[in-house]
Amino acid sequence: MASVKIWCILVLSFLLPHSYAHMDFFTSIGHMTDLINTEKDLVTSLKDYIKAEESKLEQIKKWAEKLDQLTDTATKDPEGFLGHPVNAFKLMKRLNTEWGELENLVLKDMSDGFISNMTIQRQYFPNDEDQAGAAKALLRLQDTYNLDTDTLSRGNLPGVKHKSFLTAEDCFELGKIAYTEADYYHTELWMEQALKQLDDGEMSTVDTVSILDYLSYAVYQQGDLDKAMMLTKRLLELDPEHQRANGNLKYFEYIMSKEKEANKSTTKTDSQTDKETKTKKKEPSKDYLPERQKYEMLCRGEGLKMTPRRQKKLFCRYYDGNQNPKYILGPVKQEDEWDKPRIVRFLEIISDEEIETVKELAKPRLSRATVHDPQTGKLTTAHYRVSKSAWLSGYESPVISRINLRIQDLTGLDVSTAEELQVANYGVGGQYEPHFDFGRKDEPDAFKELGTGNRIATWLFYMSDVSAGGATVFPEVGASVWPKKGTAVFWYNLFPSGEGDYSTRHAACPVLVGNKWVSNKWIHERGQEFRRPCTLSELE
Repeated sequence: MASVKIWCILVLSFLLPHSYAHMDFFTSIGHMTDLINTEKDLVTSLKDYIKAEESKLEQIKKWAEKLDQLTDTATKDPEGFLGHPVNAFKLMKRLNTEWGELENLVLKDMSDGFISNMTIQRQYFPNDEDQAGAAKALLRLQDTYNLDTDTLSRGNLPGVKHKSFLTAEDCFELGKIAYTEADYYHTELWMEQALKQLDDGEMSTVDTVSILDYLSYAVYQQGDLDKAMMLTKRLLELDPEHQRANGNLKYFEYIMSKEKEANKSTTKTDSQTDKETKTKKKEPSKDYLPERQKYEMLCRGEGLKMTPRRQKKLFCRYYDGNQNPKYILGPVKQEDEWDKPRIVRFLEIISDEEIETVKELAKPRLSRATVHDPQTGKLTTAHYRVSKSAWLSGYESPVISRINLRIQDLTGLDVSTAEELQVANYGVGGQYEPHFDFGRKDEPDAFKELGTGNRIATWLFYMSDVSAGGATVFPEVGASVWPKKGTAVFWYNLFPSGEGDYSTRHAACPVLVGNKWVSNKWIHERGQEFRRPCTLSELE
């Protein structure tokens, strides 16, 4: 028995293609725009290098053509040719001087400028973690929006301006990155897509054997032993000496024989066992997010629809900020998005000029967005918030100060104790999974360092339209709020009693196509004592 265990361990070492660990990484559209410009600069530099090489070859070509004619004439009558003293002199000169000059021209390296530019620009290049982050963003979009691999590979996405497709090699790389995360579900999907494209005749640098190597193991890890064996046999037909595949096949046969022995001792028939195997549905591994299914349905626009009776209670209006002098003569457009919790949207509330100013101030400071750690009360990055953000203070720009005052006038809340304006950029795949803005009872120190109490309300500006995806959704109640440039949404996170409103749990859906810019203001309890008085009822 011990020898069988040792043999199984040895075979398992064959099963696994090489893997390595990496961290999730996100780059915003703003930073990726810089990479586009970097690549454009490199292409220009490369074209200059090509021109220099072509010029050099043209000179060599002219030299060769001239000498070809000359030597052709000279070799027909060498003595008569050299009988001319000028020809004799020029032969000496060519061999002593001009061929040396040609040698120097041939040896001259025309790539110095291009290599120098590459060296300078390389410091801004993405690394392996960036590439892995971009790949995981694609996988995230695939799951959230129920996209099949063929749709993604062909680039058939809603609202795209510049259609692009994935090669078999691209699909293979996506599968490999999923594999390094032990995500065998996506490994299988993308390795199968790579294999399909090769089988359809696509020319590629990746070979079928490599794809089958990963694919067979991913299938095995998901419990489909028959398919794993079939794929391994196909691999061995192409490469009979493949060491790992030969070991895997023996191991799979051993496992199957053990399963058959075990099945004999049970009451299940072979047909029952086969039926169960065939009906077993492969799906992404379960994760930490209990409402993921509801959250992703809302992201796709498949959420709960409000009843007509409730819809009748939603209105649009001209709002004067509770008779704020500034807005009595020039009220703003306001419409109800949801009733409980009450979510209102303000239309045309921030101008294009203000948006550009906010973005330009934020761009140099964009860094990985953070969340409050409930244990320490400090800001930290989190895998469930994938975006880049920056914080802007009112004293930095009159535009920021004006925006802060506008929020105060329209909400009736004191923003002097609010957090700074946070600007966030969500690139493709950027998201913020379901969360609460306020600190719960089990997080008593969430905002202790600020000394301004809990987050009583949230104001959220949409500073761009999004071609597809990017909604703000509330899984507890089934609400979806879609981005619309120049608008803002507002809701209270706490009841007047100070208790948290758990129906305000919300999320920023992944951006499928486009680029999402938002900015938000978290308003705190301190300073609101007389602006929003406390009530005795806990849920009022």
